[in-house]
Amino acid sequence: MEPEFAAHIAPVNQHVEFLRKLRPGFEVPYVDPIHSVDECRIVSLFSNTGEADPRGYVWAGDDAAATRLLGLQYQLGLRPEWIMPWNAYPWFTPGEANGKLTPEQLHAGLKPLLAFLKTVPRASAIVAHGTEANRLAQMLLKTDNPLIWRRGLKVYKARSLHGRAFAGSKERQTEWLIDMGRAYADAMARAGLKSGR
Repeated sequence: MEPEFAAHIAPVNQHVEFLRKLRPGFEVPYVDPIHSVDECRIVSLFSNTGEADPRGYVWAGDDAAATRLLGLQYQLGLRPEWIMPWNAYPWFTPGEANGKLTPEQLHAGLKPLLAFLKTVPRASAIVAHGTEANRLAQMLLKTDNPLIWRRGLKVYKARSLHGRAFAGSKERQTEWLIDMGRAYADAMARAGLKSGR
């Protein structure tokens, strides 16, 4: 069995397969099997305005962004199975970077996000990285879907971890990471998660 379809991750990657069939010719990255649909409490929602991960998984935008996020998770003791990444707009054109997402693309990302959230029934927080992810998360809250109030779903606005959004002095970058850490720490506390280190 391929690791992407092991029992602990299969529901979300079956959703990815469905999205691929909806738009043939586009890529939709899988969710890395280090995550778990049963244990996930926090969703990292990325604006995915860069290139798709060459390994074929949802990621923070580039290697530097992934390193920043992993470092933050390690400091907080946020175990991989407690968190799951998703892209605001799931599709990529092969070989091309996504530019700034259009309102139409964000609207197209809403139903896939709702379906994704159904695969992670214990998730109670979304950390929305970047402008596009935050816009989509706000659209989600306005849908009045019962899933949102049943879970007490909370959205945290966070800076994108890659590209120009994270260009700044070392001091500014440290401030941004501290703010991000506060969002994840609050999401962990709301979900009753204690440091996994």
